[in-house]
Amino acid sequence: MRGVAGEYPLDAATTFAVGMALANWVRDHPAAASRESGPEVVIGPEVVIGPEVVIGPEVVIGMDTRESGPSIAGYVAGGLASRGVKARFAGLITTPGIAHVTRTGPFAAGVMISASHNPYRDNGIKIIDHSGFKLPDDDEHALERDIFAFLEAGVHAEPTRLEVDEGLDSEYIEHLAATLPAGLSGMRIVVDAAHGAASFLAPALFERLGAEIECIGCEPDGRNINLNCGSLHLEGLRERVLATSADIGVAFDGDADRALFVSHSGKIIDGDAVMLVTALRLQAAGRLTEVIATVMSNLGLERALRRHGIGLVRTPVGDKYVLQEMLRRKAPLGGEQSGHIIFRDYATTGDGLLTALRVFEAVRESGQDLDALTRELEIYPQLLVNVRLKNKRPLEDLVAANREIRVAEAEFGDAGRILVRFSGTEPLARVMVEGPDSKRVEHFANTIAAAIQAELG
Repeated sequence: MRGVAGEYPLDAATTFAVGMALANWVRDHPAAASRESGPEVVIGPEVVIGPEVVIGPEVVIGMDTRESGPSIAGYVAGGLASRGVKARFAGLITTPGIAHVTRTGPFAAGVMISASHNPYRDNGIKIIDHSGFKLPDDDEHALERDIFAFLEAGVHAEPTRLEVDEGLDSEYIEHLAATLPAGLSGMRIVVDAAHGAASFLAPALFERLGAEIECIGCEPDGRNINLNCGSLHLEGLRERVLATSADIGVAFDGDADRALFVSHSGKIIDGDAVMLVTALRLQAAGRLTEVIATVMSNLGLERALRRHGIGLVRTPVGDKYVLQEMLRRKAPLGGEQSGHIIFRDYATTGDGLLTALRVFEAVRESGQDLDALTRELEIYPQLLVNVRLKNKRPLEDLVAANREIRVAEAEFGDAGRILVRFSGTEPLARVMVEGPDSKRVEHFANTIAAAIQAELG
């Protein structure tokens, strides 16, 4: 769920109903794991461990820095409590942090309150099950049916007062630190946390590992999340890296599930470059033969990987599809150009802090900076043109558009890509053209878009 905080579906009644519906789901899906010792016996919605320890159904709730977060958390917790499910509050934590805590703790589900890279007025609710993955579609539909049923019957929304359990986010930081035992001693890093969920966790993690940190975008006030900072606005980070001669800069988005980087020289390092750097390390360790990425990843990544004998498998746009394909092919690495990278050896979702550690590790252990590590990645010019539609017809029925696509494909050969698809949420056709020459890319993008406009616009 995502929208303007305080308005449907993020109003008090609906968020309370979310808690009620989630409580029903929890009762049907008891937490089946605990880190405590002793034999485990599952009894209804409770998990009994050993002769004395009883863990009832629990849900962990976390949030980013938006001013609306505590209120939404309170109403979700109130809905849970109204149906006998306890909520524990992690307070300020990243989305992948909630996924980790849910998976490793005695929680049937986790709730993250965030709108990621959106402005502060927006907020959202993400639900994660005990496995650390997002809920399957069927479970989401069942939750929706319950939410609507509760709202139709009438909801008396009473929020629960929540106290932060300080141990939850610290356990997550220790987990991340353990993935880099060599530490970061002597490395100088500029961190832009987007005034978001990583504002305190990122400096704590990197300093815990011995790095020297300068932090920008680490002073949240409830309203400045993503405001001219973070992974969507790299200008300030680049300026500080160059001004301080730092080794590297890293920028997160509001909930820190993705990360982008700036090299010592000021070069922007996106998700495609990160996948190349980390894929080569995994290949050298005998762990990787292919990378999973979306149709939007640059052709330059595909060609650079091919030179090393690594395949690139493309999925539709969205981390959900990347993860599905990773699980199907047992691939350890996948991600998106936006910096949302999934390392399946360590996590069930994209994690900006984890991505940063893997990039820092590559720099430290190779003895090379990011400029050198990404030198062979040639970024092909890429242009995306949106065409607003009056109606939709199958793309194969568009005679003129297909003629223009064939002309472009014939000219580019295997040195270019043309992708035309309908938006799933808006009345748009998206035309993406990629090739070695920016003028020809622009020409073909516009001619294909014009043909679609003439037939459907």
